[in-house]
Amino acid sequence: MSSPETVINMSEAVTMQKRERIRLERIEGDRNRAEETSSLIVWFDSAGLSTPQDNEGLLERVLNLSYTGLILYPDNLSALAPAIPARMRKIFHAARAEDLERLASLPQGGQDFVVTSPDVQVLARATELGLKTCYRAYVDDGESLHQSIREGSHHDYLMIRFRDPTNIPLELVIASLQATNTVLIKEISTPTDVDDAIVTLGVMEVGADGVMFSPRSHGALSEFVSRLGRLERTSVKLEVATLVRSAPIGMGYRSCIDTTTLFSPTEGLLVGSTSQGGLLCCPEVFFLPYMELRPFRVNAGAVHSYVYNFGNRTDYMSELRAGSPVMIVDRTGTTRRASVGRMKTEMRPLRFIEAEFQSGERINVIMQDDWHVRIFSDEARPLNITELRPGDKVLGQMALPGRHVGIKVDEHIIET
Repeated sequence: MSSPETVINMSEAVTMQKRERIRLERIEGDRNRAEETSSLIVWFDSAGLSTPQDNEGLLERVLNLSYTGLILYPDNLSALAPAIPARMRKIFHAARAEDLERLASLPQGGQDFVVTSPDVQVLARATELGLKTCYRAYVDDGESLHQSIREGSHHDYLMIRFRDPTNIPLELVIASLQATNTVLIKEISTPTDVDDAIVTLGVMEVGADGVMFSPRSHGALSEFVSRLGRLERTSVKLEVATLVRSAPIGMGYRSCIDTTTLFSPTEGLLVGSTSQGGLLCCPEVFFLPYMELRPFRVNAGAVHSYVYNFGNRTDYMSELRAGSPVMIVDRTGTTRRASVGRMKTEMRPLRFIEAEFQSGERINVIMQDDWHVRIFSDEARPLNITELRPGDKVLGQMALPGRHVGIKVDEHIIET
């Protein structure tokens, strides 16, 4: 017979397990919402690729570009799964129920994977294992179209490949799934058809939630990513904050972000030291008396800093690499996508800058302590950070605190 103390301990353990499960579900829910509400969901099919270096490093490029998900197969799962960055959705194609056993050997038992299959029995088994599912369909007539809608509405994702180039079947699927939570992905049949991929993502009045486009040449990949960057246009709410402190804090590593684009005089990057938000940092497009301008560069801050990105995500400055996507923000809050061309990290004197929003929330950023490093004023004028004074008005973004691997999570976190 159990003692009262044992019963209490068991009860506490059960409560802790429930809390942990709820916490993980919230993290997963926020990850899904970040992806599913993003304007662009882009998956890549790794069929036929064994390593990131195959096809002259094609997949290696994909992992550092705008793609949000990667589909793996039983024959390349163990080789490619460790290379997938945390920001990307992991998808596993299972032709048979036995294939699901391969996920068990992965970290977390493969629970962070979505299982895709054309076999409803395989998906039923995946659901029993607690995995998210994606029904993968091929549509070549009316019967297969309606079957894909009926079955797809029961899953987290529906991925469809159409035989014919017309968009009418796609619009029928979109209309039929409007009342569901199913995310619609259109599979682009031809790996060179960049036009089809871009049209699917919203050039039409009605577009799918996302595409799976898997070019096998660097030329097609480059064209797609270039046009994708011009498509993504979301808005960021910029607010005026008041400077409360600016002081040198000694030496440390700071990074310049050299992009593959040219900034306008009203654009910059949002950078901060905490998940509460960031300040809009100026590019090197304004006159400097002692050096040439670098209109592709933002002297962005210390290596620990957050750089705010699309999909309500952030990247640590130290994680950015050549090819990584970044979000460029205009003074109006309009955004566009660019890629990192190079990260330039050096030991420099650093300065701590803290500002307060009207709500009372405070944010800070640590930047190189030099006159030529600048942030935007409330009127989008460049302010040299060594000349900042309490009371100066600056532009920034306020965000709810709490992130896990760069993704917003619903938990209480205090950062100082």
